[in-house]
Amino acid sequence: MSEQLNNTVALVTGASSGIGQAAAIRLAAAGAKVVLVARRADRLKTLEKKIQDAGGTAFSIEADLSSANEAAGAVAQTIAQYGRLDTLINSAGVMLNGPSLESPLKEWDQMVDINLRGLMYITKAALPHLVEAVATSPRKVVDVVNISSVAGRFAAAQVAVYNATKFAVTAATEAWRQEFTKRSVRFSVVEPGATATELFEQKDGLREGFQARFGEIEWLHAEDIAEAIAFIVTNPRRVAINEIVVRPTDQA
Repeated sequence: MSEQLNNTVALVTGASSGIGQAAAIRLAAAGAKVVLVARRADRLKTLEKKIQDAGGTAFSIEADLSSANEAAGAVAQTIAQYGRLDTLINSAGVMLNGPSLESPLKEWDQMVDINLRGLMYITKAALPHLVEAVATSPRKVVDVVNISSVAGRFAAAQVAVYNATKFAVTAATEAWRQEFTKRSVRFSVVEPGATATELFEQKDGLREGFQARFGEIEWLHAEDIAEAIAFIVTNPRRVAINEIVVRPTDQA
């Protein structure tokens, strides 16, 4: 049986759209105080108000997580605002796939900076507070959920650098899980397939390339992944969901 997240604090990165936004709404509905982190402050304020109007508690922080200082600052502001941190959802990401001969090196750097470095920076800053929160947690457990991708399990042509970042996220999550499981810090990875978010709008041709490979399929919604996240973090302490792969039914 799932548990509510009352008296807990959840920090969600990439909260200005897509999976991060849906996860923030879902966790607030479960009772968590939600900290919204992304670069687009206007969208964060809109989401903050939406959560508050629905009876939830939310606080937004504009931050570029490719900066270690800004990532650490987001965690520090969370602690200053709410005094603790129980859940970290790492959802920020970019996908700029394309032929390697033609792809600008800048795009590769962006994927490494956001998908991997940003995740590492905020996780590093959050870990001491997560470990500390266990002792006073009403649930006696805390969670880190990293959003990877099916691209973190299977490599594909023209996806090399995105594959590299997502394979790294999947591997790091498992290594952290082993390191922190005895301290009641659960690490989980969620690997979505085709999901209708802005990720596929970040570069011309991404959606068309995917459709050419898999055909016309019914895509997942961001809310579907948010439900997987909520399932992970609302389980009782004895239950650790280490990895979830979620694909559209039609995706081969």
